[in-house]
Amino acid sequence: MWRWRVCPVAVSRGYMPFCTTQEPHQANPSRTSQATHRPVTPLTLCSLLEMGFSETQAEEMHEGAMKSRGKHVPSVLTALLILGLNPSSILKIMQKCPEVYSLKGADLQQRINHLRKMGLVEGSLQRMISHYPKVMVLPIKRVNMVSRLLREKCLFTVQQVTDILRESPEVLEEDLAQLEYKFQYAYFRMGVRQAEMVKTKLFGLSLSELRCRHCFLERRGLYQTPDKKGQTLIANPPLKDVLCVSEETYLTQVAIATVEEFHVFHKLMAREQEEEGREDEYSSDEDEELGEDKYNDDDDGQHRRKHLWNTGYKKDRK
Repeated sequence: MWRWRVCPVAVSRGYMPFCTTQEPHQANPSRTSQATHRPVTPLTLCSLLEMGFSETQAEEMHEGAMKSRGKHVPSVLTALLILGLNPSSILKIMQKCPEVYSLKGADLQQRINHLRKMGLVEGSLQRMISHYPKVMVLPIKRVNMVSRLLREKCLFTVQQVTDILRESPEVLEEDLAQLEYKFQYAYFRMGVRQAEMVKTKLFGLSLSELRCRHCFLERRGLYQTPDKKGQTLIANPPLKDVLCVSEETYLTQVAIATVEEFHVFHKLMAREQEEEGREDEYSSDEDEELGEDKYNDDDDGQHRRKHLWNTGYKKDRK
């Protein structure tokens, strides 16, 4: 025997029904109360209107759900509404990341709870999901891997890791080796410490953009790598003036250069990086053929160490 009942969803206008669910009719009331309610009717325009979507929004949401063939869209929408997102924000999330249609409500809720445990409180969590909805489809294991790298390899505090994830959630998809390289470049080559990296949202920039802006200043004699005591012969510009400004402001107030000069330099840097990539690939292939460690040969080792210092990252190989 099955009985039907209406599932309420809390929205700004109060409790409104959006879907029909069925649950087994059992003699034991305690087991009945623990039953998992699952939508068994497809998402309809009527149910979307009852959730608070406008007619236009409901039609677009319904069309997206049909294209994705998601079987758990009602439960996903429920989780997002309970999180405090309004229908307009939810529609934008679905437009940015259609993969959310294919999620299960329980999986989505599990990922939301995990982000909360990482320190992303209300307000920050909603902004993060709205700005970067892909965080909802990334496996929890991936989030933990990035968090562990930032804490253990880059020595950020737990709070600093939370700040990085909140301000630059794109790091969750970045290649781990490249992410560590970016940190090492800023730390050793530019002399920037963790607190300043977080404050200036360094991880929101690509590695190529970071290197280009820094090296352009360096080759113009306007930036110098600090020594072991953190001292330089010139006054380096603050990191916020290098990274947190528009290209126009950077060129006119920091680099004191023209747009043409910077763009030519950008092309030269891209060519240098391409050549470095080919050299690394060639060296790797050559070492495999010879069966030798590239760091054991004196001449090649000196050249290699110099090359790594020029790129800002002396990578440990274990």
